Amino acid sequence: MLIGQGIDAHRFAPDRRLVLAGVEIPHTQGLAAHSDGDVVLHALCDALLGAAGLGDIGHHFPDTDAAFKDIDSRLLLRRVMNALTERGLSVHNADVTIAAQVPKLAPHIQAMRDCIAADIQCARVNVKATTTERMGFTGRGEGIAAFAAVLLDEPSPGGGS
Repeated sequence: MLIGQGIDAHRFAPDRRLVLAGVEIPHTQGLAAHSDGDVVLHALCDALLGAAGLGDIGHHFPDTDAAFKDIDSRLLLRRVMNALTERGLSVHNADVTIAAQVPKLAPHIQAMRDCIAADIQCARVNVKATTTERMGFTGRGEGIAAFAAVLLDEPSPGGGS
């Protein structure tokens, strides 16, 4: 088994959609980023890449590449999963925590879990949200952070899984 963890954070920006874990969340602002700014999927990509020993999201999808401008982060996650699948790796489970004072995320948790589960082909996905009790940049409503942990299964030495 291989363990990976990831973190991402973005500040709020006007005139942007707010997308978290592939789900559009009604809010007055989105997150500033070269892509769609989905901090949840970015943290998850980093956790997956880290567990597989494949670097990080910035290496694979640099913000200097126009091909990734405003890209749907679900496409990035699917590319990461393709790289893992090519190496015989599969996701055993994933756990994500979102730190956001605003907006309220509880009504969207199941949809976020469903999107992630579909894209990583794993039913053992947990998504939770918390505030930071008005402390720090997330607590002041300046942005959102996400933390992800994953466990990958390696193929067995005899070729089976």
